[in-house]
Amino acid sequence: MVFSSLYFLYLFLPVCLLCYGLSPSLKIKNLVLTAFSLVFYAWGEPTYIILLLISVLANYLFGLGIGHFQKTEKPGSAKAVMIVSLIFNLGLLGVFKYSGFIVENLNLIPGVSLPVPKLTLPIGISFYTFQILSYIIDLYWEKIDVQRNPLHLLLYISMFPQLIAGPIVRYSTIAEEIKDRKTTLADLSEGLTRLMIGLGKKVILANHLSVIVDQFFGTPGTRLSVAGTWYAVIVYAMQIYFDFSGYSDMAIGMGRMFGFHFDENFRHPFLCKDISEFWQRWHISLGTFFRDYLLYVPIFGKRRKYGGLFLVWFCTGMWHGASWNFIIWGLYFGVFILIEQLIGKKRMKKIPIVIRHIYNKIVIIIGFGIFYFEDFGRLGEFFRNIVGANGNALFDTVTKLSVQNNLFLLLAALLCCFPLYDGLQKLKTRYAAAVYAVDAFQVVCNAALLIISSVLLVDATNNPFLYFRF
Repeated sequence: MVFSSLYFLYLFLPVCLLCYGLSPSLKIKNLVLTAFSLVFYAWGEPTYIILLLISVLANYLFGLGIGHFQKTEKPGSAKAVMIVSLIFNLGLLGVFKYSGFIVENLNLIPGVSLPVPKLTLPIGISFYTFQILSYIIDLYWEKIDVQRNPLHLLLYISMFPQLIAGPIVRYSTIAEEIKDRKTTLADLSEGLTRLMIGLGKKVILANHLSVIVDQFFGTPGTRLSVAGTWYAVIVYAMQIYFDFSGYSDMAIGMGRMFGFHFDENFRHPFLCKDISEFWQRWHISLGTFFRDYLLYVPIFGKRRKYGGLFLVWFCTGMWHGASWNFIIWGLYFGVFILIEQLIGKKRMKKIPIVIRHIYNKIVIIIGFGIFYFEDFGRLGEFFRNIVGANGNALFDTVTKLSVQNNLFLLLAALLCCFPLYDGLQKLKTRYAAAVYAVDAFQVVCNAALLIISSVLLVDATNNPFLYFRF
């Protein structure tokens, strides 16, 4: 089941909200939300819900073990349980996500011919595994208290708004809200608005941008002009942004409707002035996860600045998929982060802002090309195309017609890269007289986004979010 489907929007979510709202106590509300979350996951993964439940049970026991040994002042035993938990969780993720990739690469060694496992990747396993790890590691570091109610831990891990494609919600972020929260009219209003914004990003923008990308990149061997290649990869960058940030908006909005306050996952990343800032604005929950749990991990007994940086960006790429292009993509950005660190923030700020914008946009756009092409042959063709090394023309008629035919879509996508919603909220706080006008405008926009998206979804047969596969 996906958020951007008529079944979810007009049946699953309304029934869930109704049952949740009619529940007389927070305990019942939590049970209702947990039950709907399990149904939501089982709808798409009826087999792998067992894996999810096993993970929850195992980590509940691991958590109790860590808490017990910390209470009895046995740090060595607590560390041992934590290590076993890491092996268990990362082992499951590794088996399902990376075993085929590892075997395929081993088979490249002369004389090695191992059967390649064909395992279906459980939806959302990368996200809920990292959420589990945040609970276990923070518990070991004594940043949080052990969760002794297994149903509360199950709710945290399985909560359907963020279960499938994030954001990666830390246990510490919502631990108190699981036990005590209220949903106000402001929560419902703001949550609904974020839900509609996310829906519009996905259905109106991302889905239609994907048609352009498929037209230009979807057919192997297609000879694109230089302009056509740059045009397609720019459109792809916007498609990924609106698809993933749209999902995050919907997740944050629905969480708010149930009384939870998830952290932001995107803050208008294309407005960045350098690559470091881009990664402070893009997929924030993943970036902060690696920063907090991996950057300062001792390597060969010491904390190594550049070794930690390499590890973070290697894992960032690896997390996105079992393919070398993702690893190259992660390290690619890691190199530019390193260069900017060596230059220093003060000297970076002295570079003219126009130059900084041009530099980082080129780096980011080429990075999305690396992200798109898993086949090295096609990736090499992409690199040659962007500089005309394939003997391709600078411009072509197909690209010109595509820009003309999709001009309003492209302008709308470009405009929506800016903080329009934030600007409206600032108007409300700055001018009291604007509150009612902004609220009325917000209601009209929400209704328009829902109606337009619903019409577009009537004939939609395949509408998955891109990050489902990560």
